[in-house]
Amino acid sequence: MGDHITTYSGIHMLPLAPRPEEIRIRDIAHALSLMVRANGHFPVFYSVGQHCIHCCEEAYERGYSERVQLACLLHDASEAYLADITRPVKQYLPQYRAIEKKLQDAVFQKYLGDLSEKETELWRELDNTLLYYEFQHFMKEKLMECRGELKSTPVFDTEPFQTTEKKYLDWFERLYKG
Repeated sequence: MGDHITTYSGIHMLPLAPRPEEIRIRDIAHALSLMVRANGHFPVFYSVGQHCIHCCEEAYERGYSERVQLACLLHDASEAYLADITRPVKQYLPQYRAIEKKLQDAVFQKYLGDLSEKETELWRELDNTLLYYEFQHFMKEKLMECRGELKSTPVFDTEPFQTTEKKYLDWFERLYKG
């Protein structure tokens, strides 16, 4: 095998040493549209791609900059190459978190350059806000204190992965200025 993965587009990608030319938005959109949120514990299929799109739409509705909207869309892109580990476990895996951060930073750098502290704070806030509403909707559980009212109206339904993939790419094309 080696130390690479083969992506949807056929790229041999090194997740531990990501290079900009190996990071492809089509691979990210495809993989995230097929990855399930909550480690598969929601009662229906709801993808990481849908979550990212909803974060992006919320940023749009709040009037945040296109950079923050794009950061929201891309904020889980490392999962396209690494998968994910639930938050309660991830906190005990500093090496994994370092690998994830390095890869996520490479994605942000490729498509956004350096993010300011404020931009990072905004996308993280929206990530947590959507997490709150997803758990409230799917699990009838208040996972944490409410992060504020949503201005957007996310639809937490199962949708075909092709639909999510297309929406993801459409948002990317609208926002990416590279």
